[in-house]
Amino acid sequence: MVTDPILLRQALAGDEGAFTALYRRRQGGIYRFAMQMTGSVEAAEDVTQETFLAVLGAGSRYEEARGTVAAFLYGIARKLVLRRLERDRASSIDANGADCASGEDILGDLTRHETIEQVRSAVLRLPAVYREVVVLCDLQDLSYGEAAAALECPVGTVRSRLNRARALLKQKLGTVGVCVHGR
Repeated sequence: MVTDPILLRQALAGDEGAFTALYRRRQGGIYRFAMQMTGSVEAAEDVTQETFLAVLGAGSRYEEARGTVAAFLYGIARKLVLRRLERDRASSIDANGADCASGEDILGDLTRHETIEQVRSAVLRLPAVYREVVVLCDLQDLSYGEAAAALECPVGTVRSRLNRARALLKQKLGTVGVCVHGR
C-alpha cells in the first residue's frame, strides 16, 4: 500500500490519481470531524472540500517529522471549521440525526436516539477548544500525539483539554443520566 506521504508528494507533483487516492482514504475522517464540530452537513461538506483544495496549495508545508498526513489534514480542517464557526456564530446549529426506529423496540430505539441527540448537543455546546479534542480523540480515535499535531499544541495540552472537556460533558450529561467514560 502506498503511504500517505508518498501520495501527498505525488499529488503535489500533479498526479491526479494520487490526489484521488489520498482523498478517498482520508475524506471520511475529515468529514466526520467537521460534522461533529459543526453539527451541519453543509458545513462538513464545505470544510471537507476546502481542506483538500487547501492541501494542493499548502501541502508543501507538510513535514513528516512533525506528524502524519492525517494530522496535517485535521489541522487544516480545524482551522477551516473554527473560521466557519466564528462566521456562523449567530446562526443556529443544525444538528442532523439519523432515524433510529427499527420497529421492533420503538421505545428502546427512541431512548437511544434521544441519548445520542443529548450527547451530540452537549458536545456541540462545548467551547471549540474542548470540542475539538473530544472529536479528535474520543470520536475520531486519533492518538494524543496525532491530535497535538493537528492542533499545533503539546500533548499535555491535549490531555488537559480532554480531561476538562470530559468533566464538562459529565456535568452537562449527568443531569440526564448519560454516562461519560474516559480512556
